[in-house]
Amino acid sequence: FFLFPANVLEEDSMEQDIESPVTIHQPKLPKQAREDLPKNLSKECAKRKIQRYVRKDGKCNVHHGNVRETYRYLTDIFTTLVDLKWRFNLLIFVMVYTVTWLFFGMIWWLIAYMRGDMDHIGDSTWTPCVSNLNGFVSAFLFSIETETTIGYGYRVITDKCPEGIILLLVQSVLGSIVNAFMVGCMFVKISQPKKRAETLVFSTNAVISMRDGKLCLMFRVGDLRNSHIVEASIRAKLIKSKQTKEGEFIPLNQTDINVGYYTGDDRLFLVSPLIISHEINQQSPFWEISKAQLPKEELEIVVILEGMVEATGMTCQARSSYITSEILWGYRFTPVLTLEDGFYEVDYNSFHETYETNTPVHSAKELAEMASRAELPLTWSVSSKLDQHAELETEEEEKNQEDQNERNGDVANLENESKV
Repeated sequence: FFLFPANVLEEDSMEQDIESPVTIHQPKLPKQAREDLPKNLSKECAKRKIQRYVRKDGKCNVHHGNVRETYRYLTDIFTTLVDLKWRFNLLIFVMVYTVTWLFFGMIWWLIAYMRGDMDHIGDSTWTPCVSNLNGFVSAFLFSIETETTIGYGYRVITDKCPEGIILLLVQSVLGSIVNAFMVGCMFVKISQPKKRAETLVFSTNAVISMRDGKLCLMFRVGDLRNSHIVEASIRAKLIKSKQTKEGEFIPLNQTDINVGYYTGDDRLFLVSPLIISHEINQQSPFWEISKAQLPKEELEIVVILEGMVEATGMTCQARSSYITSEILWGYRFTPVLTLEDGFYEVDYNSFHETYETNTPVHSAKELAEMASRAELPLTWSVSSKLDQHAELETEEEEKNQEDQNERNGDVANLENESKV
């Protein structure tokens, strides 16, 4: 809640005959879409904590609410079961088998009850549908033996029960389908490639420093396993709110960050930790951001590492993110690769470590402008001297032309006088 200024309150009180302060609810629009809010609200918005779009462990911090078409989850029931948490998945696994055993056990008991097998228990002259079936418990056990193909040999079906033979066929087929579905679901959940992403690590911080005379944004990736990621590639996205020229507000606008797409540097041979570099040029979203301006920016960098698991051939994706407080200006990563006797050794204790280096505090745009101004005097002096020489030559030519015209005029006058 907030209060209107006094003059506004007086006008409202005159119109409404109320002298108490007028209160309204705080608008829910984002800060970038509101230009006429009171200063106290804008300060509160500025002090709010930056909300991550992707967490450091790679999980997306997005919850889907008010989904009305929930039937779509049931149309792809296999993927729905795989995506469930383990406790729910195991619960469904046990419940499916238990329900099917109870269902078919109930039918076996009904068949025996309707045939009168319960009234002839112990009668050697009576041929029951299922031998030694004397109640619901024994029917339930026979259902388990039939569906799991255990076959203890104590309770067996006879050839004098056609309805039992049909039920045996139906339960055998349905039991095979249930086994294939549930076991396949459990196998896929166990072998999910996202577990492989747990051994793909990203540096805790990203850094900005000079590399080959250019300002670059860098972060480090590594693989803890000896089995490699095949066809590994890296991508980066800038997540930042944006307002278009037409006034449209885009809360989570995604912009590509070039990490070597045109040169092929985004395709990695990830055997040892690599430093991924983004050159800050005119096409970069960081072109006008300086060291002093960086902490004021509300942005997030999402990095995505993709590839195929060498052991299984399944596609794997690992994600991480960096907010402004995790981007260090003027730092570099500590080297982690050393040459030992006959092999290279990677020291993962220094994987996240950085050290400070001399880096300009200006933005890449300002550095480019300063470099261009440093070259201007020499260029200007040469061009100005050439222009001056050209002007002097043209002036001399004009003077010579005028003198020549004057001489021609004098000669013509003398000739005319002599003729006269």
